[in-house]
Amino acid sequence: MKRLGTTTRWIVFAIAAFVMNFPVLATLITAFKAPGEVTRNPSLWIEQPTLENFAAVLTVSDRLNIYHYLWNSLAAATIGAVLPIALCFPIAWAMARRGTGRGVLFPLVVNLRAVPLIIFAIPLYMMYSALGLLDTRFGLGLILAVVNLPLALMLLVNAVSEIPLELEEAARMDGARLPRILTRIVLPLCRPAFVTTFVFGFITAWNEFLFGLMLTTQNAVPVTVGASFFFATSGGGVQWGMAAAVMIVAALPPLALGLIMYRRISWSMVTGAVKG
Repeated sequence: MKRLGTTTRWIVFAIAAFVMNFPVLATLITAFKAPGEVTRNPSLWIEQPTLENFAAVLTVSDRLNIYHYLWNSLAAATIGAVLPIALCFPIAWAMARRGTGRGVLFPLVVNLRAVPLIIFAIPLYMMYSALGLLDTRFGLGLILAVVNLPLALMLLVNAVSEIPLELEEAARMDGARLPRILTRIVLPLCRPAFVTTFVFGFITAWNEFLFGLMLTTQNAVPVTVGASFFFATSGGGVQWGMAAAVMIVAALPPLALGLIMYRRISWSMVTGAVKG
């Protein structure tokens, strides 16, 4: 009975994993099909695997440059993930230790995640146009940092709250001032939360499409927008094989980051869950 129960759980797990990952699996298989086979054979079986679609995507032309789009996304997503951490860390300490803004500012910022981003489209475009930030990596990264601020603040406030207050009090008794306490005690203990915040913020910023479409035209086009340039054919149709290939290539950086940091994220998410 025990073996039967284990076998049943694995079968259910395999079915659930297949169903949840079916779109990704279908996209991956389509990327290895020739253009003619995509229309002739819509199944998950590949008759003649080919790298033709990936070769076309990775080839630089006058109109398409996947490396340029990837670099734009990398630069903007890094800014969008690092800047919120730098801004929210001292604010999180003030909220967790002194209660500054905990009653009004904290819920106000966190609830910004519930506001549709399209509301900010017109005033943001006008402001960026006046400041000369349109079609720049820094400008795109700046708005992505704003998008990630609620998540960063929430995670860092919780992380600082989990640090025993006695550690800071002992440091004060030894003559340490606030900057030294923050950099030598609080900051090292918050590193797991920094990693979690960075990974989630990077993935969110990397996948952002709206602001990439609205605020960039050529120089800072991210891969989420640039990927759509590979879809259309000269006849107005869709190159499904190339579309699948470019989506797979665009998904690799955040996927690799998530897999590499998975264990650290899992550990940091449960740290402090059981408190004696």
